[in-house]
Amino acid sequence: MDQKVDLAVIGSGGAAFSAAIRARNLGKSVVMIERSTVGGTCVNIGCVPSKALLAAAEARHVAADAPGRFPGIATAAGPADMPALIHAKQSLVENLQAAKYVDLAASYDWPIRQGVASFGGSPEAPVLRVTGPDGSTEVLEAAHYLVATGARPWVPDLPGLEHVDYLTSTTAMELTEVPESLLVLGGGYVALELAQLFARLGSTVTMLVRSRLASAEEPEVNQVLASVFADEGITVLRHAQLETIAQDETTGEVTATATVEGQASQFRAQRVLVALGRRPVTDDLNLDTVQVPTGVGGEVVVDDALATTNPRIWAAGDVTGHPEFVYVAAHHGAMVVDNAFTGAGRTVNYGHLPRVTFTSPAIGAVGMTETQALAAGYRCNCRVLPLDNVPRALVNRDTRGFIKVVIDDDTGRILGLTALAKDAGELAAAGVFLLEGHQTYQDVAAMWAPYLTMAEGIKLACQSFTTDPSQLSCCA
Repeated sequence: MDQKVDLAVIGSGGAAFSAAIRARNLGKSVVMIERSTVGGTCVNIGCVPSKALLAAAEARHVAADAPGRFPGIATAAGPADMPALIHAKQSLVENLQAAKYVDLAASYDWPIRQGVASFGGSPEAPVLRVTGPDGSTEVLEAAHYLVATGARPWVPDLPGLEHVDYLTSTTAMELTEVPESLLVLGGGYVALELAQLFARLGSTVTMLVRSRLASAEEPEVNQVLASVFADEGITVLRHAQLETIAQDETTGEVTATATVEGQASQFRAQRVLVALGRRPVTDDLNLDTVQVPTGVGGEVVVDDALATTNPRIWAAGDVTGHPEFVYVAAHHGAMVVDNAFTGAGRTVNYGHLPRVTFTSPAIGAVGMTETQALAAGYRCNCRVLPLDNVPRALVNRDTRGFIKVVIDDDTGRILGLTALAKDAGELAAAGVFLLEGHQTYQDVAAMWAPYLTMAEGIKLACQSFTTDPSQLSCCA
C-alpha cells in the first residue's frame, strides 16, 4: 500500500474542499485526487465565470437602455470586446482558484494528487487506484472515502448532434466572438442565464423549451420572464420537441427540426447551445467493485445522511443528484465528515433551501410553491404583488416582476416565497430566515422594513393578504 489516510476525497470542488477542511480541523489526514482542474465546477466553469460575464453583459445592456429608462441620461453601448471580456473573466477565475483552492489546500496541509481514481480491493476492504498523467499508479487506503466528482453538461441522443459543433455551458463561456445568432436548447437556469447573456452581448437568440421557462418555479415566473425576454429580442418557443439537428459544412450554420405546438418547423442559427441539464460524473470510478449502486442518471445512491451502501464510502455534491448548488455541495462535504468521524447522524433537509437564477430580473425562491403546498395537503392561500407596488422598483424605473407569498391559511405561517426582481437572491435569503423562524404573514406585515429597499416588498406582499397595497401611503 502506497499510502494510508483517514479520508480520501475524489474531486476538488465545493463538496471536496468543505469535507477536507472539516476533516483537517478534526485532526484527520486527508488526500485529494483530481483528474482535471483543481476547484471543480463553480470557480472554473460555473458560478464565478458565468456571473462575471452576466454582470458585464448587464452593464452593457443598462448603458444601451438608460436613455429610455432615465430621462436626462445619455449613454451608448458599443460592441463587446469579447477577447478582453474573456481574458478578464479568466483572470478572476485563476485568482480565486489559487486563493480559495490551491493555496488553501497548502495552508491546511493536504496533498492534491493529479490523476484518475478508481475503486479496487473488495467491498469489505476498498482501496483507490490513482493513475497519474504519466501512467504511473498509486494505491491509497483510507478509513473513509468521499466521492465528490460533480456533474457535467448532459448532451441528449439527438439524431445528427454528434456531427454538430455544439456549445455547452462550459464552451460557451470561452467564445471570443459573439455569435450573430444563437439557438438555445432548454429552459432551465443555465439556458435562461446564457440566453440573456448572449442576447445582451449582441446575439439574436431563439430558445426551444420543452415545457415552460423555469418549469420548477411558480408559473408566474414563466409568464413575466417570457415578456421580459421578448422585450429584449429573445424568441421563446414553448412545447418544443426536437427531432433532428444538422450543420452545413460550408457555412457552419446549424439547422434544427422541431415540433412546436404540434407544428413541424425548422430553426437556423450560427451556433447552438445545448443546455438541457447536467449528469453526475461517475464513469471510471469502478463503483461496482465496492458494491456502491448508481441511479438511472448515473448519480451515486445515498441516504439522507449521504452514506452509500458501503459503510466506508460516502458521496456529496452534484454527483448525488441532489440540488445542484455549490452551497449544497459545501454543506454536504462538512456533514459527511461529521457523520463519518464523529457519528453525528446529521441528515439533509431541503425544505428551506433558497434557489436563485441570475437573469435580469433575477429569480429567487425559498420553500414551497403553491402547487407543492397543495400537494402536501395544506389549505394554502397566496398573494402575488406586482413590483409596481414596491417603491424601490418604482425609483429604479424597473417594475418588471413580482413577489409571491404562499401561506398556510389555517395558521398564517409562510410556506414559500418567490420573487422575480432585481436582487431577488437577497429576497430569497431573507425568506430563509422567515421560514426557519416559522413566521406568519401577520408577523411580517407588522415588522420593520427599511423604506426604498426591495426587501420592503416582502412586507408589502404580506400586508396584501388583508389590505389593497395600492391604498397604502409610503411606509403605511
